[in-house]
Amino acid sequence: MQNTRYAPSGMVCSVDHLASAAGVAALDRGGSAADAAIAANAVLAVVAPHMCGLGGDLFALVHDGAVTALNASGRAGSGADPARLRAEGHRRMPYQHDVRSVPVPGCVDGWLALHARYGRLPLADLLGPAARLARDGFPVSPLMLPGARAAAQRPGGGDFARALTAGERMSRPGVARTLEAIGAGGRDAFYLGEFGEGLMELGGGEYAESDLAEPNADWVEPLRVRAFGHDVWSVPPNSQGYLLLMSLAILDGLDLPADPRHPGWAHLLSEAARISGHDRPAVLHEGAENVLSPGEIARRRALVDPAARLRLRAPAGAGDTTYLCAVDGDGLGVSLIQSNASGFGSMLFEPRTGINLHNRGIGFSLEAGHPAEYGPGRRPPHTLAPALITRPGGELRTVVGTMGGDAQPQILLQIITRLLRHGQSPGQAVSAPRWKLSTGNGFDTWDAPDGQGLELEEGASWADGLAALGHQVAPLPYGSAFGHAHLIDVHPDGMLAGAADPRAVIGAAIGR
Repeated sequence: MQNTRYAPSGMVCSVDHLASAAGVAALDRGGSAADAAIAANAVLAVVAPHMCGLGGDLFALVHDGAVTALNASGRAGSGADPARLRAEGHRRMPYQHDVRSVPVPGCVDGWLALHARYGRLPLADLLGPAARLARDGFPVSPLMLPGARAAAQRPGGGDFARALTAGERMSRPGVARTLEAIGAGGRDAFYLGEFGEGLMELGGGEYAESDLAEPNADWVEPLRVRAFGHDVWSVPPNSQGYLLLMSLAILDGLDLPADPRHPGWAHLLSEAARISGHDRPAVLHEGAENVLSPGEIARRRALVDPAARLRLRAPAGAGDTTYLCAVDGDGLGVSLIQSNASGFGSMLFEPRTGINLHNRGIGFSLEAGHPAEYGPGRRPPHTLAPALITRPGGELRTVVGTMGGDAQPQILLQIITRLLRHGQSPGQAVSAPRWKLSTGNGFDTWDAPDGQGLELEEGASWADGLAALGHQVAPLPYGSAFGHAHLIDVHPDGMLAGAADPRAVIGAAIGR
């Protein structure tokens, strides 16, 4: 964890020190915060395949005086056939080992969109450090080890046969080749080149060439709420970012205890999260609108009982993602999140490059006629939810985000409340013990919203008080199950303060 202040010449914060260093190097060469974010994300695509990569999706928020939002999440292929899955007996999208849960990856389109609008340095220069690490080797992260053995057994996963102990050198020659190709040839070198050809082969009819020719990155209107005297921003559906904003708006009208160690604090925050999200399976889809209407926020706020846990009758493991943020000397701020969904994702590997593919298609519904039903060209509901905070005058205050599957809005709710309502430093807000709603695999939080307990991280002080309020509580060790959150805070005088989550083990916030 870092909690250090720097002069306003730039900062990058990520889950891996190699990535943060690559981002700062881009700033040193005159690059923008967007350049730094791309360079850092490219390194993470190499060294953190258990969280993110070229085979995954991307969302970003950018502040350049105003706030813009980028949706680079992929669409299902032209061969998507929900009736066939239902006929095979599936009631849900296949979780792993099935290409039908692999929409066309949007990460590279996201990089190119960011670079086209905000970049200053050549793309090849930004991807170069990542390509060198992939070609020459990098130390295996301790966080990679749990999934690496299984990945090594899968077709195309041979790169991970060397990932036996933390610190051992491994290389990813196919990823190096791909990064160099993107730097030299742009989009077509990826989507219509070696990777795209292998994806078509693996898909067996799931994708058409036109699916790969169509960019998966769109600049969209961000969502915003006012909370604790600030404007908090996130990306719109198909992202679940609205859950964070609704929870904050609900909290802003409640009498919150002054001390976050009070059980009532965790109670009110967790109830705001439950009341915001209990109907997410019915509400969240790519065409959802008016998800933050003032009347609906007021209605849900009225359901909160400070003295008891609410019964929610409406129908309703940890996710692996990576978040990074960057701010440059000109005040441009980037809040970027990129993911495979579940760990290594689908556990399918594009056969020519060895790039592991995400399984974001698990967000689709197989209910006939559901607005989020799996189908050609559709984007699935997404857990990715970056955040950005501005002061009332529009100045950038904070870029912040976390991994954590369904728990992302819950984790950010706690961090942002500590930061804005209680005045905690970035380091205090990020390192403090957390709660989260209990789940099975990290993507099924809202299956039974009245049956959820609260999982409390080691060091939390809320257990007895929450139990008295009707919550079922369970202790868990301090660590990655509660996310890897990172943030950069911009002080009114222009100084920067960053915090990398200590749960990430090798994360770093680096200023220049």
